[in-house]
Amino acid sequence: MENLQELKSFLSQARDIIITTHRNPDGDAIGSSLGLYHYLEDRGHSVKIISPSEYPDFLAWMPEVEKIMIYDIEPEESEKAIQKAEIIFCLDFNALDRIDKVGEIIDKHNCLKVMIDHHLYPENFVDYIISDTTASSTCEMVFDFIVDLGHKHFLNHKIGDCLFTGILTDTGSFKYSTSAKLFRIVADLLDLGVDDYMLQDLIFNSMKEKQLRLLGHCLYNRMEILPEYGTGIIYLTKEDYSTYNIKRGDTEGIVNFLLKINGIKMAAFIMEQPTIVKISLRSKGDFSVQEIAKRHFKGGGHKNASGGASFQGLNATLKKFKELLPRYKSHLVKQI
Repeated sequence: MENLQELKSFLSQARDIIITTHRNPDGDAIGSSLGLYHYLEDRGHSVKIISPSEYPDFLAWMPEVEKIMIYDIEPEESEKAIQKAEIIFCLDFNALDRIDKVGEIIDKHNCLKVMIDHHLYPENFVDYIISDTTASSTCEMVFDFIVDLGHKHFLNHKIGDCLFTGILTDTGSFKYSTSAKLFRIVADLLDLGVDDYMLQDLIFNSMKEKQLRLLGHCLYNRMEILPEYGTGIIYLTKEDYSTYNIKRGDTEGIVNFLLKINGIKMAAFIMEQPTIVKISLRSKGDFSVQEIAKRHFKGGGHKNASGGASFQGLNATLKKFKELLPRYKSHLVKQI
């Protein structure tokens, strides 16, 4: 990032700071927000985290996660906090429409704004852009940000737990977007006292009975394999949401099971919700689902993990997705 020294100088005095992240926050969104929060609080700043919507239950153990303000629940308090801010950090998103009404408030507020994000095509709505599409996660970038400020010695166990969580979840337990640099960062986090076994257990072994039953339903009743296109699909209906009482975070990771099948290079998880059909895409190797999400479903994300939405209804969306597959067959089959 250019002008890092200017930002460092601004942060050399105690400031009122807001950290915000995208709607439906995942491990990287919450991990990076809390990691930066603890670093800034330790440096004497007054910091609040605002999330447009609630975080999933499997992150409820994280240090001081209960202090996160949820705009959907506390809109007036959230807006007051934003209006008071001298600087706003935007983490793990690259466009204001990813934070809905919070974005409208931030856009109108005249204060310093900083983006730290690893998604493609960042929009220029901030004063400082820290963008690295090769990074595994925003948590990796927050680590680099603290180090680049010359403050590596201020990293501690609490910050480490938060950053490790985001790295772990966004890489699928170190299966995607890894690098030698990332593993050196992970080694530094372990040196801080991060217990990787304990965190893996907290994050991945906290399922409720209904979630396991939902997974079984998805794999047995809602899975379709299209071997001629190297593609697998799982879908959920509105009735499924009612039957299994599906809440935020209950479907986390289900799409990845499709990629365990030999020969499957692209996985689609298509979910019928009250007013919208959401689409989650994953892929292996060089095949980019980001292009599909952006071009056909008004979404985006990463090369191997992207998402989008449709207003056409479940059956129409399934039909549209399947009709797209012949266009990409040569790329998908080439990799099988």
